[in-house]
Amino acid sequence: MGNEDLIGQAYQGRTILITGGAGAIGSNLVRAVLEYGPARVVVLDNLSSGRRGLLPRDERVRLYVGDVGDDEMLHLVFEENRIRRVFHLAANFANQNSVDHPRRDLTTNGLGTLKILEYAARAGVERFLYTSSSCVYGGREISLSEETTDFNLDTPYAITKLLGERYVNFFREYHGLKTVILRYFNAYGPGEHPGRYRNVIPNFMARAAAGLPLVITGTGQETRDFTFVADTVRLTLQAAADPRALGRLYNVGSGRETAILELAERINRLTGNQAGIEFAPRRGWDRIPRRLADTSRAREELGFRPEIDLEEGLARTWEWLKDRIG
Repeated sequence: MGNEDLIGQAYQGRTILITGGAGAIGSNLVRAVLEYGPARVVVLDNLSSGRRGLLPRDERVRLYVGDVGDDEMLHLVFEENRIRRVFHLAANFANQNSVDHPRRDLTTNGLGTLKILEYAARAGVERFLYTSSSCVYGGREISLSEETTDFNLDTPYAITKLLGERYVNFFREYHGLKTVILRYFNAYGPGEHPGRYRNVIPNFMARAAAGLPLVITGTGQETRDFTFVADTVRLTLQAAADPRALGRLYNVGSGRETAILELAERINRLTGNQAGIEFAPRRGWDRIPRRLADTSRAREELGFRPEIDLEEGLARTWEWLKDRIG
C-alpha cells in the first residue's frame, strides 16, 4: 500500500482534533487533512498566536476558541464530537516567550498536554500525535539524533516540550494510548505572520518589505535546519497514519544546514531589499551555534524525503506574505 492510500484510509470518514489548528503549521495541517475527506476537523485554539482567517471556510471545520488546559472546554470538545485522532500542536510557542513568561509556558505546554492526553485516553482515540521541538536538544549541536538521551535544556520551552514527551510516553506505556512524537525543526512557510515571538523568516521578510536592514543576533554563522511547512505537514500526516510509526519518535527536518547570514542575504535578494544587514548581540539564552536534524530514522522507516528546497520555499513564503504585511 502506498503512502497516499495509507493516509487516505487513516483519515477518511473520521473526526480529527487538531489543537493549535489555527496556527501556521496547524492551519496547513487542517487543509491537508481535509483533502482526504474526513467527516470533520475540529480545531481547538485560543488564538493567542493563531488566526481565524488561516482556517479554510469549509463546513467540515469547527473551531472551538479556548485553551487546552481548560477542563470545561476539553469536556465540550470531546462530548460534542467523536474524536478518533488527535494532533496536539497547541503550545505556548517560542523560546523567548517562555523566558519572558515561564509560568504560562508550564501551564500550556505541561498541564495542557497532560489534560489533552487524559481526555484522549478516556475517549479511546485511535492515534495521538504530539509535536515536540528540536529545542529539546538544548545546547547540543550535531548530530541531533532521536537516540540522544543527554539533554542540556536551556529555556523553559525546551523543558516543557521534553516534559510533554515524557507524559506521552507514560500514557502509551501505562494507558495503552497509541502515540507518535515528532520533533519539529524550524518549520516555515505560508501561514506564519511576523511578530515578537515568531520565527526568523517572516520577521526578516517584514523588515525587508519595509526597506529596513535585517538584524542578525550573533555572528550570522549560526546555522539552523529550515523545513518547508508542506514537508512538515506531509510527514506529520504519514506518521499519524502509518502503523510502523506507533510508539516512535522522529525528527522532522530538511537535513540541511543554513547559516543565518546566508538566509538574510537570500531574503534581501528575493525581496529586492537594499538596506543590507545589521548585527546585534546574541540573546542570552541562545547558545546554539549549529543545528542540523538527523533525519535518517524518518527516511529509513517511513521513506520520508523533503521535497521543497530553501530557494523554492522562501519564494513561496514571500509570495504568500508580501501582500499581508505593510
